[in-house]
Amino acid sequence: MSTEPQTQWTHDPAPLLAAGSGFRLDAVSPRSTPGYVGNKKSGRKDLKACSGELDELQERLFAAHHDTKSGPSVLLVLQAMDTAGKGGIVRHVLGSVDPQGVELAAFKAPTKEELAHDFLWRIKPRVPGPGMIGVFDRSHYEDVLIGKVRELAGAKEIERRYEAINDFEAELAEAGVHIVKVMLHISPDEQKDRLMERLDRPDKHWKYNPGDVDERLLWPDYMQAYQTAIERTSTEAAPWYVVPADRKWYARLAVQRLLLDALRDIDPQWPDADYDIDVERERLAES
Repeated sequence: MSTEPQTQWTHDPAPLLAAGSGFRLDAVSPRSTPGYVGNKKSGRKDLKACSGELDELQERLFAAHHDTKSGPSVLLVLQAMDTAGKGGIVRHVLGSVDPQGVELAAFKAPTKEELAHDFLWRIKPRVPGPGMIGVFDRSHYEDVLIGKVRELAGAKEIERRYEAINDFEAELAEAGVHIVKVMLHISPDEQKDRLMERLDRPDKHWKYNPGDVDERLLWPDYMQAYQTAIERTSTEAAPWYVVPADRKWYARLAVQRLLLDALRDIDPQWPDADYDIDVERERLAES
């Protein structure tokens, strides 16, 4: 693999973004750029410069493990208030890798069938298999966020879900799933601007949901729900990373770096050929 390109990162952002002991969401500025000293222009340049390594690592992971019964995988969990940029992360960060190695699951409001089961019932089948990068666009955390704010479940059930989530993610980590949990932290003012843009532009009308305004009115409740969920479920096996998201270019760059860290930790290698290369070279030449 080629050496890492020169970028405007001054520090690995993972320790700066990790929600450790004493974490306070209200102390994180949504417009900050922890660990990065560049601007929008350099951010876009650095995102492109690092996409080659991300692509190679993903291809190695897929080549070495996708047809095996066990092996490492990566699960990127994206949680955020609406307009925070989850879709942009998928397009601009994971758009640089081979799509056959990526599995995207976008969890909407649960169906009647899903509501008849435990909240993790619909989640478990979408966990990425060996060699894959899985992306949860929203996730099981909806059940302790919206579930709490909208009182869709009682306090005792919400408490049970925190513990169920920790157990579930510990099992995934033990099985070789490298979990990257990201909260994209947007400010209410920035969200208002992005929602207004959807109303101002006909090509974005389809993205506007009147219900988003209803959710905005509960902003303090959602921030408290995120604070509690992060406190209760940021573990050694599956830590939370809170990524400032008012600057879309920084959020994309930071998530790319978190994925690179996970893949570098796995350090996937090209698999050895399961055939005689010299024999196949001779057969091919004679064909």
